[in-house]
Amino acid sequence: MNAATKLTMPDPSESLATRVSQLCAQLAEGDVAALGQLFDLTAARLVRYAETISGRREDAEDALQAAMIKLAQHPERLAQADQPWAYFVKMVRNETLKLAESRRSRSRVVEMLRTWVSRPRFWTMPDDDWREQIQTAVKRLPAEQAEVVVLKIWEEMTFAEIAEVLGESPNTAASRYRYALEKLERTLQPLAEEVRHG
Repeated sequence: MNAATKLTMPDPSESLATRVSQLCAQLAEGDVAALGQLFDLTAARLVRYAETISGRREDAEDALQAAMIKLAQHPERLAQADQPWAYFVKMVRNETLKLAESRRSRSRVVEMLRTWVSRPRFWTMPDDDWREQIQTAVKRLPAEQAEVVVLKIWEEMTFAEIAEVLGESPNTAASRYRYALEKLERTLQPLAEEVRHG
């Protein structure tokens, strides 16, 4: 074992908060390896905590990833915090809550899209306008995203089934779907509010 390795090995008598503080200071000083060590030290705890809030393992992992990216971009914020470990937990909490809100907004958009397909053809004029806005928004999506939206929402396929159809991985299909819903949410914000309050 070389001297550099000995310096980065955690002391079993140190508390988690102390170790996080040390790694944050190292990261703020430009030690990129400290980010990986911080992840290794805290990931299981933070995912467990975020999953408690979101109820979804995938969202918990995404929240941790988003917090790690922010930390990598601005390591000084955590290093300068009075209690870096608490601050880091709060970062993950905030990202988890953002994802939960985004998921709720996307579910309103999905409900709108499903309603568009299931409503009868003899709509009144305002409904025709509503339907046209949705149809236009879907057509404006990149083709690969629109395709996943149609297969997921209207054909009710799983991401594994969509991946089989497209010859892509399920993760790719899920990412395209998520990006598409984010775009549709922005485009259809007024209609989503009508569905929410209607």
